[in-house]
This record gives sequence, C-alpha cells and structure tokens, in this order.
Amino acid sequence: MCHSALITCAYHNRKSSKDHNPNSIINRFKCLFVSGTGTFGRVCLCRDKAADEYLAMKILSMADVIRLKQVDHVMNEKNILAEINHPFIVNLRWWTHDDTCLYMLFDYVCGGELFSYLRNAGRFSNSIGNFYAAEIVSALEYLHARNIVYRDLKPENLLLAKDGHMKITDFGFAKKLTDRTWTLCGTPEYLAPEIIQSKGHNKAVDWWALGVLIYEMLVGYPPFYDDNPFGIYEKILNGRVEWPRHLDPVAKDIIKKLLVQDRTKRLGNMKCGSEDVKRHRWFKHLDWADVFLKKLQPPIVPSVSYEGDTSNFDEYPETDWKAVRALDPDELKLFSNF
Repeated sequence: MCHSALITCAYHNRKSSKDHNPNSIINRFKCLFVSGTGTFGRVCLCRDKAADEYLAMKILSMADVIRLKQVDHVMNEKNILAEINHPFIVNLRWWTHDDTCLYMLFDYVCGGELFSYLRNAGRFSNSIGNFYAAEIVSALEYLHARNIVYRDLKPENLLLAKDGHMKITDFGFAKKLTDRTWTLCGTPEYLAPEIIQSKGHNKAVDWWALGVLIYEMLVGYPPFYDDNPFGIYEKILNGRVEWPRHLDPVAKDIIKKLLVQDRTKRLGNMKCGSEDVKRHRWFKHLDWADVFLKKLQPPIVPSVSYEGDTSNFDEYPETDWKAVRALDPDELKLFSNF
C-alpha cells in the first residue's frame, strides 16, 4: 500500500496547509476504498476519524505528473477548484503535497457516475436528459462568467450526489482563458472541430460538448463514433449526424444549434452567451433560479444506505497503484505553488 493511504491534514477554510507537515498527524484520514485510478493517480474514499466524515482524496504521483507533462494541467485544476463554489461542481476542501504525491480533498459524492446510470438505462427519456442538461448549463454559465473553460464534459465526469443532483468533477483539463488556447485535450467523441483543427479554441468548446452530451443521453451513444480516434475526428469535421426517429424534435433543434461547426454561430457562444441556451424552447418550462437552488425533483435518486456507501462505484484493487518515487529538490520546485 502506498504510504499515503493514511494521511492527515488541517483542511478547514479551504486552506492549503503548506505551513503544516502533511504527515505530522498521519492517522487522521484512512483510505477505505479506491473508487478510481488514472494514468498518474487515484481517488479513494477516506474517513476523517476526528470528524467522523467521509471525503474523497485525489492522490497524484508527482513523478508521473512530470513524466507525462501534466504539471500545468494539475496546477490549473487546483487553482480553479480553489476559487469556485457552485452547487453542481464538486467542492475542493483542502490540498497539499509531500515529496512524492499531491493530495486534493473533496466532498465525497456517493451516487456514482451518470455514465453508469445511462448505460444501465440504455438511453434517458427527454425529461431526464433535460434535467441533467439544465444543471450542466447552470454550471457552465458560472464557469464561463469567470473565464474558465472546462474542456472535459462527458458522462464519466458527472457524478450524482445522494439527493440525485449533479456534481461535475475532474477539472484536469480546465483552464482560465484570456483569449484562446491551443492545447489538444479532451475525449475524442466530445472534441469540438476547432480543437481537432488546432485553430485555437475558447469557451465555445464546452457548448459543443453539451450538444454531444445531450445527444448521448437521449440516444444512448455519441453522435460521432468510430473504432479509432482518427475516424471519430473525420466524422466530427464532416459534421453529419444521424437522427433517430424517437428523438424529440425540440431536443434535436438544440443539439443541432450546439453542434455548429462555426463557433461564432454556435448556441452559447453568440452575443447573448449562455442566455441563448437558457432561452431555447427545450428549456422553456424551467425557472432557472429554481434550477440553481436545486428545487427541481431529480429523476434518479441513487440507492445509498449511508454517507460512506461505495456500492455505486466499482472498486479498483490496491495493486493498480504502483510505488512512487520521491522527487529531488529541483523537481519539487515545479510544485512550489501547489
């Protein structure tokens, strides 16, 4: 087991504890369950034994972050999450690092991924897709008002809280923009044309991804799919979409207006910004203040027996996590602002 399976922190007030030794009270947090693993890290359910509270700890190997040239992405993720607060975005409580790993502590969202519910259902009804799309629109509007582009919208990054409301997670590709960015990142099926063409992109890519997501929720699979990424890119640039007969015509209309190749004519990226999306007739029945205040009844309420319930996640074996090396002083300087 990685030495960081047990870690402590003084995380109140969302304050980095650089002035504390992260291993000084090593037994405060106990890792109970690994709920996700990635290229250079994992997420585990932890229990704060002092407060008897369940939280999610994201643990990243700094050596692997450097090797995979992900330092900027990780720093952006922490900096953005530290400054935002929205009902449909996962809440970062605390962060620190030692000489091997970065640690980010979040509220534990126990309902599991929207991806799992979508795959189990095959596809969502028009009303269910509309509910989740509305909460995502609320979150994207908030992020874009702060010049933050999310860049990784997909069902795997949408969690359901205990009450059934949405929590967007994984801000590894998020970035604060002044104008445009040229980094190629994201999931192939969800990439906007301008990312593939390396034209430079902005917040408009999130509205394209919303169109892909609404289609996937209502149809059961993404609009642009192929066995290899280059085939996917070709289909995205061709822009041809098959429209199943069962799809609600008003839903089809908003998807079409989001999946516009010319980003200057894409819904959400024109003069009125997110207001154009919110005013679309697919959302005409909504009071957007009620959406933000979580007054709408969620269509799916996860089966959860207690706050630390892990039954809505697959468990990843501890052996998936390899031992990590300590950084040398020069490498540690790369994370001096973490």
